[in-house]
Amino acid sequence: MTRRKLLQFLLSVQIASALVCCPLLYGCNDGDDFTTSPTAKLSFSTDSVVMDTVFSTIGSRTYDFWVFNRSRSGLRLQNVRLRQGNQTGFRVNVDGSYLDNTTGSIVGDLEVREGDSIRVFVELTAPKNGKLEPQQLTDELVFRLESGVEQSVVLQGYAWDALLWHDVVVNSDSTIESRKPIVVYGGLRVDSAATLTIRNTTLFFHDKAGIDVYGTIVADSAVFRGDRLDHMFDYLPYDRVSGQWRGIRLCASSFRNRIVASEIRNAEYGIVCDSAAFVENLQRLYMERSVIHNCKGPGLQAYNASIGLLNCQITNTLGDCLAVYGGVAVVEHCTLAQFYPFSADRGAALRFTNYYGDYAYPLHAMQMAGSIVTGYADDVLMGETRKNDSTTLFNFYFENSLLRTPVIEDTVRFVGVRWETPKDSIQGKQHFKLIDENNLIYDFHLDSLSTAQGLGCY
Repeated sequence: MTRRKLLQFLLSVQIASALVCCPLLYGCNDGDDFTTSPTAKLSFSTDSVVMDTVFSTIGSRTYDFWVFNRSRSGLRLQNVRLRQGNQTGFRVNVDGSYLDNTTGSIVGDLEVREGDSIRVFVELTAPKNGKLEPQQLTDELVFRLESGVEQSVVLQGYAWDALLWHDVVVNSDSTIESRKPIVVYGGLRVDSAATLTIRNTTLFFHDKAGIDVYGTIVADSAVFRGDRLDHMFDYLPYDRVSGQWRGIRLCASSFRNRIVASEIRNAEYGIVCDSAAFVENLQRLYMERSVIHNCKGPGLQAYNASIGLLNCQITNTLGDCLAVYGGVAVVEHCTLAQFYPFSADRGAALRFTNYYGDYAYPLHAMQMAGSIVTGYADDVLMGETRKNDSTTLFNFYFENSLLRTPVIEDTVRFVGVRWETPKDSIQGKQHFKLIDENNLIYDFHLDSLSTAQGLGCY
């Protein structure tokens, strides 16, 4: 090696050594200056963590906040603890250190260097409280600095005692009437020889859970909804989001089902009435003064069935609000409004046909009176029959209703109809008191300016 190359080699080694040593020397000095001054304090991204209501013994979602050190020196935490220990059900992780509730709900010897921050995660699994109403739970997460200064963040939530049911099978006539909420996991099945009556009760269904009815279901003043009580976003509770649970399926052996003054909301589908042999005088489903709202599929779908709807609201579904495939449907003073917010590829407000796929389902009667059929699209009323099919019944009749569809020149089957078009001064969502598409809040009572006065379910 020449002298010149040797000097270049030694110089490169010195430079490399310097690059390695510099960060080590810098790292040794970084953050080593810790203060015990009582004026040096932590800052928090929030002064309180307010949680959504949870069911007792069921864990909440995870909440988080940040702890900042904006002083000019590092701060040591003598300990971080829950003021009430393990009495309230809050569970906390501070910068990767879990406050173990079995060892005093406390962790010590943490550091927050100058200009640095740590993250805190909080969950709640509340004990049962023996009360019928949600009960408030409050605790404080206390940060004790090496200086002796204590700072705290308030933790707050509500816990609601509920009955927890898993894969329930009803095989004899039974009644559910509960002041406590009921949370259903897996599903609820009504066997063919049984009638299940649900009165004055709210059923909360866990994800993918639903009701399969082989016998009969009778609901009076019942609510069927998902079990998420928390929020997707600050402005949006999960109770306004579709697809939270499966829905209600009326199987082929199910007849004489009756739903009155009840509500089905935020399901995959509201009610699906499976195909069965059509019996003209044997009604599969009767609904009165009831609501199906915000489904990720159809609202009410009936195959070759006899159904009756009186003063019902079926609204905001990704599939059709009401789909009638053959059979008989008598719809009186109902509101079918298609304002599903999560997709432009939404179904009709009303669809009626005499077939489904390759199957012929004679439409013995589709009768509507005193009702409202409206939505976003220019045409939300779909009556369909197969081409060149003159043998399958396709009978329908509309009277004194508001229909959002191009005018049909048929004064025999459309009597006293108010035809709605996008050019009308009052049309679509303008009929109703509140269609808040940003916050997904809906009130389908008629606005005082609506031209549909006297029609619909309200």
